[in-house]
Amino acid sequence: MTTNQNDQRAKAELLHRLHAPGDPLVLANVWDAATARLVEAAGAPAVATASASVSWTRGVPDGGGLDLAGALAQTALVVRAVEVPVTADLEDGLAPDAAGVGKAVTELLALGAVGVNLEDGLRPVAEAAERIAAAREAAEAAGVRLYLNARTDVFLQGDQDVTETVERARAYLAAGASGIFVPGAGDPAVIAELLAALPGVPLNVMAGPGAPSVAELAKLGVARISLGPGLAKVAYAAARRAAEELYSHGTYGALEGGLEYGELNALFD
Repeated sequence: MTTNQNDQRAKAELLHRLHAPGDPLVLANVWDAATARLVEAAGAPAVATASASVSWTRGVPDGGGLDLAGALAQTALVVRAVEVPVTADLEDGLAPDAAGVGKAVTELLALGAVGVNLEDGLRPVAEAAERIAAAREAAEAAGVRLYLNARTDVFLQGDQDVTETVERARAYLAAGASGIFVPGAGDPAVIAELLAALPGVPLNVMAGPGAPSVAELAKLGVARISLGPGLAKVAYAAARRAAEELYSHGTYGALEGGLEYGELNALFD
């Protein structure tokens, strides 16, 4: 076994340990090498991409615009930029079927990543579970204990049905998922209900303005907190403000508070 393989397996084990109910892994999702290094320097014990953020930087819309080659290209930049474990958002696997999902995971692991997000898009449960099983099989073939975060979109696209969410979660866990991601579930009472129905299962929620704090989510027993495209939205808002000021008023006030050139350049020394 090579040093790189040992390092990847060690990172995979660390990523699993970081998902501790009550002491959650907090992920400020990134999309390129610079954001990855900034987040790592801020103290992140692991780094995750967000498909929306990656899609926008690749010049395509989220939710179907991103292709596997683009997702892997950005993931490769992130993996090379940091020392901590990297988990990548591959939407539904960016493949038409379960076999394609397995191949996608094989390619992802070859980059050195150790985690993946796979969303169900509210496919029939059996079909979604088959895709998760294919991802797990690919990881086992590669000899990496992949952290497979299975996302269900019930709260995003459905009726916010806890019963359906739990049924889907159990099917995905049985198929090989490591944890369950329920974006859109932000009510503490709902989160508590999900945790009670899935005892011991690492639950991932997405947070942003108005959501319970990290401390409050930890107290509930959440194991992972993601910002999704939150950082990207803030970065692009800053770019728009500066551009609008420049072209509307010919002034540069919105550039104040930016990172120094030397600091950014030093990220890659």
